[in-house]
Amino acid sequence: MSSGQKVRASHILVKHQGSRRPASFRDSEGVTIKATTRDAAIIILQAFRDAIEAGKVDFDVVAARYSDCSSAKRNGDLGWFARGQMQKPFEDVTYALNVGEMSGIVDTDSGVHIILRTG
Repeated sequence: MSSGQKVRASHILVKHQGSRRPASFRDSEGVTIKATTRDAAIIILQAFRDAIEAGKVDFDVVAARYSDCSSAKRNGDLGWFARGQMQKPFEDVTYALNVGEMSGIVDTDSGVHIILRTG
C-alpha cells in the first residue's frame, strides 16, 4: 500500500494506569482507569475479543458500551485515516489487516486496543 492510501477502522480501547491520559469520557476522573493494570486491561480486552469471535456479541456493541475512546459514541468508528495520523503501532496493525479482519491486542501509549478494519 502506498502511504497516500487511507484506511478505515473501528476499535475498542481499554485504558489502564500506564495510559498517557489515564481518564476518559466514561471515567473523567480516571478512578477506574488508574486502578486498572495493563495486564488486567489485556484480560478484559481479550474477553471482549473472544466473545466477538464466538459470535456472542457484535464488535460495534462492545465498542459502544465499553470502549474508553470517545469513538464509542460512533460504535468505535474512527473514520478514514492516512499514515501519520494515528500512533504507529495502531497504524501499522490497521494497514496490515484485510477489510473485515479483527486484530489481536494492540498496545499503544493510549492503552490496549482491538481493531476492526472496515475500509
